[in-house]
Amino acid sequence: MRRLLLALTLLAVPAPAAELPEVAQLLADLIRIDTSNPPGNEEKLARFLEKRFAGLGFTIDIIPTPVAGKAHFIARLKGNGKKRPVLLAAHADVVGVEREKWTVDPFAGVVKDGAVYGRGAIDFKGGLAVFAQAVLNLARNKVALDRDVIFLSEADEEGGLYNTTWLAAQAWDKIDCEFALNEGGWIIKGKDGKTSYVSISTADKGNVSLTLTARGTSTHSSMPRPDNAIYTLARALAKLSAYETKVKLTPETRMFFETLADVSPEPMKSTFRDLLSDDPKKVAAADKAISEDTLLHAIMRDTIAPVLMNAGFRGNVIPGSAEVTLNFRTIPGTTAEELIDEIKGVVEDPRVDVDVAVFATSRTAMTPEQKKQSMEYQRMRSRLKPSPLDNELYQTLVKHALAVYPTAKVTPYLFQAGTDSAAWRSRGIPVYGIYPYPIDHEDLKRMHGNDERVPIASLVTGVDLIYKTLVDVAAAKP
Repeated sequence: MRRLLLALTLLAVPAPAAELPEVAQLLADLIRIDTSNPPGNEEKLARFLEKRFAGLGFTIDIIPTPVAGKAHFIARLKGNGKKRPVLLAAHADVVGVEREKWTVDPFAGVVKDGAVYGRGAIDFKGGLAVFAQAVLNLARNKVALDRDVIFLSEADEEGGLYNTTWLAAQAWDKIDCEFALNEGGWIIKGKDGKTSYVSISTADKGNVSLTLTARGTSTHSSMPRPDNAIYTLARALAKLSAYETKVKLTPETRMFFETLADVSPEPMKSTFRDLLSDDPKKVAAADKAISEDTLLHAIMRDTIAPVLMNAGFRGNVIPGSAEVTLNFRTIPGTTAEELIDEIKGVVEDPRVDVDVAVFATSRTAMTPEQKKQSMEYQRMRSRLKPSPLDNELYQTLVKHALAVYPTAKVTPYLFQAGTDSAAWRSRGIPVYGIYPYPIDHEDLKRMHGNDERVPIASLVTGVDLIYKTLVDVAAAKP
């Protein structure tokens, strides 16, 4: 009996952390450092990485920002200098959580059901762990290098002012490179569990926020008037909720949908092909069917999402104004001015003003100077050209993606959100984006949501992909 009880007790003990693949344990440790932004506190994660990279031959820099506790981490593995560096960038900060809607502690790095759970598991501490592990493996294996390999853990990517654009202005020599990897495209598994496609992003959608402000008469709530600002704003939002922006397909997006047509069964195979046709009726019908997938809906148009609202200050006063902040993710080339004109045309109400938002990604108001900087940054991003497909890094990543995921097709991609890639692309340096782990649509919808997770097996294959790519582009040639 005592032996039986002992055996049952041992079975109840969770597997020791040492049995986890190193990259999964690294991710769990990273998740346990709460870097929710604001405020970020990315320096805590930088100090953690400093210990991991120490003693392996890296030159390490921690670049503080004007905000206490917010810092960038840079580790450089030196090569012989025959070629210019390759850089891997991953952001350390994450968005906040609604704790009551999680079934696990979002900052505990919980491991269960073959996955690592926690805020940032997909976006982008999972990528940070994979990139870091691949670079650490290069150092441990003492791979001779023709070029420096730079690993960057970024601060303030999730909408802050001290992101890589700020870092580039302060310490460009630390992050200058020939080409770079960052977050971006997806490795997607189908319902059969096989990897169906690998998308590598060569451009990002833009990020513009506008504020709609409805005006009315402020008065006692016992005497309501027809010009109630909240009702006026509600009518404007109702119009926007019924409005659909037009399909805008970039060359990269067309290639992406061609790949989806190749890997999809009927009827979606024909639907994807109809989207690429010149027949407006076929395009409209295909758009409706494809848009049931929110990711695919997002990459073929400018999207509109209300994210913040503000109205009233007392329970017995009808406010004189009501406002909503709209976040737009835009196809490259779209400007804030064009969006303002478009939204005014949809709302068609002189009592509603439309302007660039005075908030960044939270309710913390920007100063006039910060608002100016934000507008300039948005204009710069709208003019950026996609990274080329004939680049050594892109072609090498494609080669190893096909080898690691033999059931997959590989395609360029317009990333549906924004990244910090503009710091390099604005200087003519190609950047290629990938979330380096296969996930399914259930995993994908948890990003920025609840119970975010990434499969452990996917992390392991991701390290294999990135390590082999780095060896191919950076290792010294005989």
